Amino acid sequence: MKAIIAVPVIVAMLCRSWSHKSLTPAGIVAALLTAIAHAVHPWSLPFALLIVFFLAGTRVTKIKHDEKAKLTMNASGSSGGEGARTHIQVFANSAVASVLTLLHAYQLHRRGQDINPATGADETCYSLPGDLLVVGIVANYAAVAADTFSSELGILSKSKPRLITSWNLREVPPGTNGGVTAYGIMAGFLGSLVIVTASTALIPFCAPTLGWNFRSRQRFCTAMALWGTLGSVLDSFLGGWLQQSVVDTRSGRVVEGEGGQRVLVSKAGPNSMHYKKQAEVTAALLGGEGKGSVPLHPNNEEAEALEKVLNGRMGVTDKYDTKNQIRQPTIRDEKPSRYVESGSVGLLDNNQVNFLMALTMSLGGIAVAGWFWDVPFSSILSV
Repeated sequence: MKAIIAVPVIVAMLCRSWSHKSLTPAGIVAALLTAIAHAVHPWSLPFALLIVFFLAGTRVTKIKHDEKAKLTMNASGSSGGEGARTHIQVFANSAVASVLTLLHAYQLHRRGQDINPATGADETCYSLPGDLLVVGIVANYAAVAADTFSSELGILSKSKPRLITSWNLREVPPGTNGGVTAYGIMAGFLGSLVIVTASTALIPFCAPTLGWNFRSRQRFCTAMALWGTLGSVLDSFLGGWLQQSVVDTRSGRVVEGEGGQRVLVSKAGPNSMHYKKQAEVTAALLGGEGKGSVPLHPNNEEAEALEKVLNGRMGVTDKYDTKNQIRQPTIRDEKPSRYVESGSVGLLDNNQVNFLMALTMSLGGIAVAGWFWDVPFSSILSV
């Protein structure tokens, strides 16, 4: 990419991110490093895909943002919705593409002359069978764009999402990891198609005499668009298995961690300090001698009597306060405030799932293209 074009674009994108607070300070540094890694490539393809993904992702994030914010909630208790992206989130989506871009730029540099003296072919154009690294770069951005579109637009679906890792595809709250809808999958295909269309326009395909005629380009575009959509489906499987989705019991909304991090869930049990502390507070309200004056596990009659006395002491006639639209806690509130809806394994957070998906789809796309074109996988490391 020519510096006279790349530098102003990078500055403009970073200024926009700063003014719109779409990236944290560390996220801006990560975005700068990522942009530089893409800009050093002699083709405009990698840098352009990065910009297209950034602009398209930012756009779909803002679509009905207020409405989406009401469907989930932040771990701090505020409304949900995408906040400023961190450096970890930037690298999760672009680290694989950055490495592949640098590797391909190095390969092009080592090839030397633009024209092969033996064949007279232009070495800088994309011949067929082509460099597998190019497939990996396109596959990365097609997959992460599909995942972004699917997440940001799929949550607006009128139908309830169904958990893709559940044997009966049970319904789950909007925003649940592993929850899919037909609308979300279609949105994912749209995101993938945006990237692949840009790729088809920007890849310097060689002349039809070297294999790239209209039909072969059409097949390439279709295959990459479907592959990117498959990436969003893979992300749903990984999220449904390996990433916890935590639901707030009071509102029924999915709780999102700051910057894609894990959400803490209290594991209260019948002998936990939660219930012992609750007994102490109840005893104090009743004017008892101590924690032993109130049973830790009251039966129904004891619980009803204690609740009636507590309501009278606190001036509450009903445990549902219609004025404030909140439920007053009672002696029988023995459920934790959050529970795990899916992904009980909980090995990964959202950023790790995104990175694993991007890595899998990039390397998987390279492997499939290598098999189809009969090009060895090891060629990605050759110079």
